[in-house]
Amino acid sequence: MLHNAGHSLPPGARVIAWLRILLGFTILFAVTLVLLPVQLVGLRFDLKIRRRLPRLWHRVACRVLGLKVRVHGTPEPRRPLLIAANHASWKDIMVLGSIADVVYIAKAEVRGWPVFGILARLQATIFVEREQRRKTGDQVDEIARRLTDGEIVVLFPEGTTSDGNRLLEIKTSLFGAAASAIPHAPEGVVHIQPVSIAYTGLHGMAMGRYHRPLAAWPGDIELLPHLLGVAREGAVDVDVDFGERVDYTRQSNRKDVSRTVEARIRAMLGTRLRGR
Repeated sequence: MLHNAGHSLPPGARVIAWLRILLGFTILFAVTLVLLPVQLVGLRFDLKIRRRLPRLWHRVACRVLGLKVRVHGTPEPRRPLLIAANHASWKDIMVLGSIADVVYIAKAEVRGWPVFGILARLQATIFVEREQRRKTGDQVDEIARRLTDGEIVVLFPEGTTSDGNRLLEIKTSLFGAAASAIPHAPEGVVHIQPVSIAYTGLHGMAMGRYHRPLAAWPGDIELLPHLLGVAREGAVDVDVDFGERVDYTRQSNRKDVSRTVEARIRAMLGTRLRGR
């Protein structure tokens, strides 16, 4: 696994790697202390700055973890905008967050995760409880409100993380939020932009199908050792492709829209993983 890779290094290199990790996390901690009070004020009074500060934090975090993000295409400028992306790891949050001012839709249990739960709340993540149907309406309304307020909302429609080598089946029900936002959209349309996130290299070398799960986090690996393993490696290449938007209107069929989005994510991800 990735978190064991550092043990093959000679003792001197291991010391240097751990010193680099210590320095990186010290810098990240200092940046967090500076940004935290401002972000709390922004959240308390719903100021626009609370949308912008997380991008700065994620950029620092990507640098500390050695994530080299390459962007292909551009985020759709029109609003309301829902980004639908494949999901391989917790690192996806930092990668997308370093590119655009986004908020995420996450399952409710993330709220209680150590460190990541706090960070999610600080970024005004929208938490959903999929098993409690009585709350579904309120959750969908919250997503619709955030979309129509001009926020870029990120949805991981697979509903879970993959091994990084493929796109899992997309859950069409998760696009219900886009439909609920249509009546409030100025032009009666919600724009959905397919995005693929591909982990393609390690220390400048092609990662390959066998090693890619090392960069992914399927969820059955302990989080802290995996995080330290990524930081110790210090050089993971990530390619992010922004695809052509899909317009969701009153006349749209949710399953048809989801199939189109799925096909575009799958095509971009497959092309990038094959090294084209």
